[in-house]
Amino acid sequence: MDRQAYRDEIKFVLTGGVIDLELDDSALDKVINSAFREVQRYITSTKIITVPFKKCIDLTGCGVEAVTAVFRTEGYTSDTSEGTYPVDPMLASQWQLLSGVGNLYNFQDYVLNYASWNTILQIRNTTSTDLAFRWDRSSNKLYINIATSAPAYITIEFIPRYNDVSEVVSDYWIDVIMKLSVALTKVILGRIRGRYTQTNALWLQDAQTMLEEGNAELRELREHLLNNAMLPYPID
Repeated sequence: MDRQAYRDEIKFVLTGGVIDLELDDSALDKVINSAFREVQRYITSTKIITVPFKKCIDLTGCGVEAVTAVFRTEGYTSDTSEGTYPVDPMLASQWQLLSGVGNLYNFQDYVLNYASWNTILQIRNTTSTDLAFRWDRSSNKLYINIATSAPAYITIEFIPRYNDVSEVVSDYWIDVIMKLSVALTKVILGRIRGRYTQTNALWLQDAQTMLEEGNAELRELREHLLNNAMLPYPID
């Protein structure tokens, strides 16, 4: 959603396309930027890139705000010719049982071997420092520790740094930015329209109504964002 679409929707919501808005496009841009800057700290949607592996990777130009995870591009089993891990014993057992040259002799041993093998992999993955990383935001450098053989490529999951409101593509966050922009605009309009009061006017300005609506919507949105930011997410 580009910036002009934000402007058009704010104008329509507050005027219905019938009256003129007191704020020009330049002022609306400042409101949109303010809402965008406030919302950006809550955005946790991630992107994934795969880059050549180095122990220190310079991610300048990739727009990385924070790194959330690092993955190997090569598996632990026989799906790569460069891997150093043995063939999955269950795959070998299946081949023997189903190829017509084997039987069910020692099948229980195969199952126990498979369970033990997976347990060892899980323990190794949990206790080792393989793929432990540290992200240095000031220099845009990612430092990765490799406990075993280094892969040719590494996959990085990160939260992007948005430079403009048009870069946000999530419908949820677009709606949040729009609602916050409308609420901020209502507060500004309430203060503009309430700056002077005519006691002998045939009609009354809706300054107080706009101000109250805007402040109430701001409180509700900020409370919603803060509460969602405090939710714990299990990762294992």
